[in-house]
Amino acid sequence: MPLRREHLGQRVVVRRVLPGELGRSGGPAMTDVLGTLVTFDDNSIAVQREDGERTVISHADIVAGKPVPPRPVARMRITSEELQRIAAAGWVAPHQRSLGDWLLRATAGFTGRANSALPVGDPHMPLDDALAEVEAFYAAQRLPALVQVVEGSPRWDELHGRGWVDARPGAASAPVQVASVARARRAVASPLRADAVEIRATPDDEWTRVYARTIGLDGDVVRAVLTSGDEVGFARLGSPVVAVGRAVVTGDWLGLYAVEVLPANRRSGLGTAIVSALLAWGAQRGTLSAYLQTLDDNVAALAMYGRFGFETHHTYRYLRPGDGWVSARQRQTMGASGE
Repeated sequence: MPLRREHLGQRVVVRRVLPGELGRSGGPAMTDVLGTLVTFDDNSIAVQREDGERTVISHADIVAGKPVPPRPVARMRITSEELQRIAAAGWVAPHQRSLGDWLLRATAGFTGRANSALPVGDPHMPLDDALAEVEAFYAAQRLPALVQVVEGSPRWDELHGRGWVDARPGAASAPVQVASVARARRAVASPLRADAVEIRATPDDEWTRVYARTIGLDGDVVRAVLTSGDEVGFARLGSPVVAVGRAVVTGDWLGLYAVEVLPANRRSGLGTAIVSALLAWGAQRGTLSAYLQTLDDNVAALAMYGRFGFETHHTYRYLRPGDGWVSARQRQTMGASGE
C-alpha cells in the first residue's frame, strides 16, 4: 500500500534510495526507515524514529512505503503513578508546591485535579507529617484539603487507614482511559470534513463559553490552567462555536480534555469530530498514546471514547480528612505539648 496523507500519525516503514551511494551489488544503496509519519507534502515526507530523530525523504527517493502495526507500547503496562504524573503535566495549577515527590496544587477551586494533592511517590517524611503538610497548604489557600488517589492502590488503603474518607460520597469515580493514537484514528471516521474543526493555540471567549465549567471563575486563573503544558491545541467547531475540545502533548503522550458540545447540538457527531481532529493534531506532533479522564456515570462520553478504542487504565477519587484523622491529629498535638 503506497503512503498517503491519511497515514499521518501512523507507524510506517519506508525503503529509500541513498543518493550517490552504491550497494553491494553495484546498484543504488538503499535503507529502511521505521517510525511515525509526521509530515507529507508534494515534495517529501518526514518520518520520526523512536529515538526522536526526524528523517526527511524526497518522494523521488522512495522505493516503497507502507503503514505497519504500532509498536506494542506500554499503554496498559504503564503504572498508575507514571500516568498520573503525565496527566498532571497536562493540567498544571498556577499554585503548586512539591512535597518530596508529592505535588500540592491550588487553582481557586477550578477543577478537582488542579485543587488537590497528588500523593505519588515518596513525600520524604513520615506519612502523617506529609498529610499534615497537605492540610496546612490548603488551609493557607482557603480550600478544602483533598488528595487525588487511585482506587484500590496501596496509598488508598494507607489514607483510609489513617481516617481519610471519600470527599464526594455518592459521586462518580473518574476513569483514566488510554488508547493508541494511530489505532484510535483508524477506528472511527469523522462525520465531518477534516477542515470543519479549527485548532488554535489559545482559547478565546467563544471557546470558554462552550466549556461551561469556567462560568463564574477568574478568567486569568482558568486560562493559566487551560494553556499549561508543553504544547496545547484548542479545537472549535461551528460559527458560532457549538463544540470544543483541548489536547496537550507531553512527550509521546496526547492528553484529551474539555470535549464539550452544547446541549442543543449533541448526538450529531460533533464530539466525534472534535476528538478525531485532536487525535490528528497529536499524531502530527509524534504522539503515540492518548489518555483522557472522565466520569464513570458519563455514559455517552464513555461510549464515544470506547468506539475510538479507549480502555480504562485505573480510576481515582478524592479523599479528605475524616473525623478519625482529625481526632488522631488532636491526640498527637496534645501529646507533643505534654498535656
